Amino acid sequence: MQLSNYLFFTTACEQALDFYTQCGLGKVVEVLRYGTADLPHTNESMRGKIMHARFEGPGVLFYASDNDDAEPMRGSAHILMLDNRAQTNQLFERLSQGANVTTPLAVQPWGGYFGKLTDRFGVQWMLSCPA
Repeated sequence: MQLSNYLFFTTACEQALDFYTQCGLGKVVEVLRYGTADLPHTNESMRGKIMHARFEGPGVLFYASDNDDAEPMRGSAHILMLDNRAQTNQLFERLSQGANVTTPLAVQPWGGYFGKLTDRFGVQWMLSCPA
């Protein structure tokens, strides 16, 4: 058994996955689009949007799609456990472009180096590494 997240975007899935690729999290390894290869689409505006995508990188696996009736993301976050502070700083800086930083990266009361943000696509990220 393995738990993986599935992210739902209204129509910005492709832009979000491109952004996560640019941040260095990994890349899209599988993609299916609405209205292609006999795949259904709910309305013409969804034609060509992502019906299903698999995103993978070192220690990263999640799925994503566009849904014109998607609920805003809330109540869940990706937590990335990193090995060193430099790597954590670099990734946090990349993910924070256009984001709402809710906990700036710092050594926290429990002793870990930790920060939290909601990216420009509404996805919450927590980054942590040993202090």
